[in-house]
Amino acid sequence: MITTLLSIIFVYVFIVLGYMAKRIFKEDMSTKTLTLMSVYFLQPFVTIWGFSTAKLHSEHLYVPLLYLAIILALLIPTILLGKLIFTDAKERAIFSIAGFVGNTGNIGIPLGIALFGEQSVIYTTLINIANVFVVYIIGVYIYSRGSFSIRDSLLNIIKIPIIPASVVAILINIYDIPLSRQIEEFFKMGAYAGIVLQLFLLGTFLQGIRIKELHPKLMLGTLSQKFVIIPLATAFILSFTDLPIFVQGVMFMEMMVPLAVANINLASLYDCKPRDVTSLILLSTLLFIPLLFGLSTIVNHYYLIPN
Repeated sequence: MITTLLSIIFVYVFIVLGYMAKRIFKEDMSTKTLTLMSVYFLQPFVTIWGFSTAKLHSEHLYVPLLYLAIILALLIPTILLGKLIFTDAKERAIFSIAGFVGNTGNIGIPLGIALFGEQSVIYTTLINIANVFVVYIIGVYIYSRGSFSIRDSLLNIIKIPIIPASVVAILINIYDIPLSRQIEEFFKMGAYAGIVLQLFLLGTFLQGIRIKELHPKLMLGTLSQKFVIIPLATAFILSFTDLPIFVQGVMFMEMMVPLAVANINLASLYDCKPRDVTSLILLSTLLFIPLLFGLSTIVNHYYLIPN
């Protein structure tokens, strides 16, 4: 567990660099430009590279489909609840989707290896792929609705290049199209650049945020949804499946990871209170750290790692 924490700390050094850059260069460090670079140029590399790390098999597909089913089952009542609680369209959009966009990649995959071993990689990778579709279809639409009409929000989904990139990556994986070593390195280089830029972008948004300015109702609602409602509902739904306890543990972990940096991309891109979203990401990350020890205890107690 100490190794896991150190790995996460070193990765998040890039957040500190982004914070320092924004603090030093102020308005010369454009968060809008960084967001456009990330969403439209580098995130497709992250997706394609992610698909290339594991070969898809039919027996594995049930896990990401179940993940999507849980998300959709909880998303609909959350959207209805958001309409009752929030009068501000942007706060309503954040509450409706932010809790469902977890950091299943940058944190979920390495944490899965640390807690469950390398046997978890195939499952965490597929869950992260499913999360990509949640982020860039449902997430784009809901965040857009904070500032755009229904028609423009639907058009924004089409404009995001990560969706067609994902389709291409799936076809390459399914049909086992060979890629040369040079092409694989090209995608890997772009993916790492995208991950670093995501963390750097989070740091730039952290500079100057005031958590005290975050609406208490939005803070309590989103964080309760992330760390109470979603985990409890997930555990309840998983209890009715015949999945091995090991796989259930991996999925439960992925549902509890903190809010993803992708939330900032979309909130910034569609002018949906990106600083409030950044505050929520920071708070969820801080709250998740003590939960790591709880997850580790559960794994060890129930012997979730298969022989």
